[in-house]
Amino acid sequence: MPDQSREFDIIVYGATGYTGRLVAEHFVREYGGKADGPKWAMGGRNLTKLEEVRGLVSAPGDTPLVVADADDPASLEAMCKRTKVVLTTVGPYQLYGDDLVAACAKTGTHYADLSGEPAWMHEKIEQHQAQAKASGARICFSSGFDSIPFDMGVFMLQQEAQKKFGKPCNRVRGRVRKMQGTWSGGTAASFKATMAAAAKRPSILKVLNDPFALTPGFEGPDQPNGLIPKYEKDLNTWAAPFVMAAINTKNVHRSNFLLGHPYGEDFRYDEMVLTSPGDIGKAAAQAIAGGMKAMLGDGGPKPGEGPSEKEREEGFYDLLFVGSTPDGETIHYGVRGQYDPGYGSTSRMLAETGIALAESEHEGGIGTPASILGEKLVERLREHAALTFEVEE
Repeated sequence: MPDQSREFDIIVYGATGYTGRLVAEHFVREYGGKADGPKWAMGGRNLTKLEEVRGLVSAPGDTPLVVADADDPASLEAMCKRTKVVLTTVGPYQLYGDDLVAACAKTGTHYADLSGEPAWMHEKIEQHQAQAKASGARICFSSGFDSIPFDMGVFMLQQEAQKKFGKPCNRVRGRVRKMQGTWSGGTAASFKATMAAAAKRPSILKVLNDPFALTPGFEGPDQPNGLIPKYEKDLNTWAAPFVMAAINTKNVHRSNFLLGHPYGEDFRYDEMVLTSPGDIGKAAAQAIAGGMKAMLGDGGPKPGEGPSEKEREEGFYDLLFVGSTPDGETIHYGVRGQYDPGYGSTSRMLAETGIALAESEHEGGIGTPASILGEKLVERLREHAALTFEVEE
């Protein structure tokens, strides 16, 4: 566990980048001037830029600034020793994240990021799980739109299923009902870096294609194929592939694994996007399936770029989780978020993950939002990040 006498509760590392600045803005907006707010600092490699961003986000002039460089392991370790939690937006993590994860695991410093890079996460679990457990560091990957709403949506559905049925749902469908937001330049950059790495190391493709890549030593049942458009009779609509499913499904299975399989060892899960009924819905589903490669092309925002404040404010998402038990009992659970998913909502989720890590206790190791924080995080997201979690009739 981090020394409770450490100088800071949280350091936002990468605060001069687009998403890092939004995380800093959340702390200023939500906790500025509050005596019981977190002791936080802004971190990055350039002091002048940190000073500039501190002014841009209207942070108090005495907000601490910490200089550390992703290419300088000693500076990262020194930064980690000063804080209970590091929140990092410096990605792609497979290019810039190795030394920071290592430093956190070594120094017992909690860590959260926005990684949607399963091959890199698989590698870090192998390398640092034992040391993180020994030092008390809690390493929490994927603490933004991928994968908190999905990871926590399944977790909360299963909590309700236990209350209602006395058993978990062994089959859950995650469905995106509506979503408005700009494609994340950081996510696109991570995807491209992963594909470049796979071209050099074909073994990475096995990890990418394995739904249980993040559950070492456990292989569950065959999983549903969410890559083929299909008509879902009970929902009266067509469903199309969802571009974030490849990372979200792995994190959901890892949560189940780390929690001791409360969803069951026969748990099956997939994610898709809902379109509409009839021929129009079918055509839309087929168009989405055919356009996924284009979404990850060169037309989106570059890392460091993002939507305007108006675009962030007008964004939203609406997710449905449909669970069923072996006896045919069903439950619907909804998760909704204000603000665009890739930036406005993601920055709030990462910030609240950091506070939850600083304020809670749990054994060390590389986990997930659901396995490490559970309902404590849901409470914070409801209160401070404009997310709703609720059973639907």
